[in-house]
Amino acid sequence: MDFRITPSGDRMKKDVPADSFIEGVKVKELKIISDERGKLMEILRSDEPIFERFGQAYVTVCKPRVVKGWHYHKIQADHFVCLQGAAKVVLYDPRKESKTYGEINEFMIGWDNQLMIKIPTFVYHGFTALGNQDAIILNIPTEVYHYDQPDEFRENPFSKQIPYDWGDVDKTASR
Repeated sequence: MDFRITPSGDRMKKDVPADSFIEGVKVKELKIISDERGKLMEILRSDEPIFERFGQAYVTVCKPRVVKGWHYHKIQADHFVCLQGAAKVVLYDPRKESKTYGEINEFMIGWDNQLMIKIPTFVYHGFTALGNQDAIILNIPTEVYHYDQPDEFRENPFSKQIPYDWGDVDKTASR
């Protein structure tokens, strides 16, 4: 299944080399192990190269046709996995010093395409549920959330500063 679409619309397959992603983005294919009792899926291990550090884990739910984004972090990296439903996760690189400045990465994740996406600092990200079902996203950031000083910097999901069209979404509910 495809999981990345370039800004020109060219479809890229799972065997795309890591250097074609936004600088610092890492993707891990998750293996689902099934037997007569059900399923098991390992997400993140401390002995893997993609692991940096553990801050906390939380789950967020996104409704269909609603965009959660754009935002970025200055300190923490995020690790996104879709646990239920399907989601479109979109990244934008605004870092002028980055070799991928101005690029967009788009990922379709869910049980049919289980990936963990590591999102580096200073990279805008947002997501929306695909289809008619809520998407449940697990995030494992590298830092704990500080309620008094959140490491979260927001931009309107429909800002002209980010060259991305979310398509047919509810602009009133999205933010």
